[in-house]
Amino acid sequence: MAKTAFLFAGQGSQYIGMGKDIYSQSKEAKEVYDRANETLGFDLSGICFDGKQEELNKTSICQPAVMVTSIALLRAFKERNNGNISCHVTAGLSLGEYTALVFANSISFEDALSLVYKRGQFMQEACDKEKGAMASIIGLVESEVEEICSEARKYGEVCAANYNTPKQIVISGKEEAVKEAMSLAKEKGARAVIPLKVSGAFHSPLMSMASSRLSEEIESTEISRCDMPVMANVCAEYINEPDEIRSSLVKQLDNPVRWSQSMQNLIADGTEEFYEIGPGKVLAGILKKIDPTKKTRSINDFNSLVEN
Repeated sequence: MAKTAFLFAGQGSQYIGMGKDIYSQSKEAKEVYDRANETLGFDLSGICFDGKQEELNKTSICQPAVMVTSIALLRAFKERNNGNISCHVTAGLSLGEYTALVFANSISFEDALSLVYKRGQFMQEACDKEKGAMASIIGLVESEVEEICSEARKYGEVCAANYNTPKQIVISGKEEAVKEAMSLAKEKGARAVIPLKVSGAFHSPLMSMASSRLSEEIESTEISRCDMPVMANVCAEYINEPDEIRSSLVKQLDNPVRWSQSMQNLIADGTEEFYEIGPGKVLAGILKKIDPTKKTRSINDFNSLVEN
């Protein structure tokens, strides 16, 4: 049977003005932002709608901002369709996995928001302590990128961090090691090698301090069995049980995001239609590179709610 998946955006999809139109036109969306402001104790919606991009880009701000905007869009979408939306499986890119777990009724909105806010703080602290870098390598397959990282590791820690598509892989690690890996990638015929504007080496062992601190917070968070299968980033497999979920969320920070494998597994399992819910259209673009035959829709503002 053909299945539908809801996909949720991760860090990097944020922009000033996101969610502003649905806040003013959806009662459900407005309630989400108001609850977020109350939970966090500061005006997150104001930063999203009319703040400065530099402030929104801070890891500790953009992570809750993207999650809240995604949940607000989801609630507005359900409101628009009188609650009649069909979804069989869900997944989220890194940070977006928290949104997927809220959607699957595994973690409460308030608990997920508090975790995501702390997650961003812990990641920023790790970045400040250990300077790192990331770069996107386009045109080489997984084994080639992994071999390059192995060669460059004599300059410090570097690894494949985000498997976005079969030939678009992000590397992460110590600055010198990433630079060496970028040079090797060019020598081996990469179509493009692009340094990323990030504050540290996400999804690498350099985030182990953040992962350890987050583990303590997750252990004390109430987590329930999922109402629907959630495809996890770390293992590219379905997770449903609380212990699996805790393990996945902790490992996320210092292990690779296997998004390409996750999407291929969803497709192999009969998923034909994908809704990207959250700011931007990054995930829909990635999916078209993985399998252009699948239907993709982006729910990212009020107009997209009307169209869908």
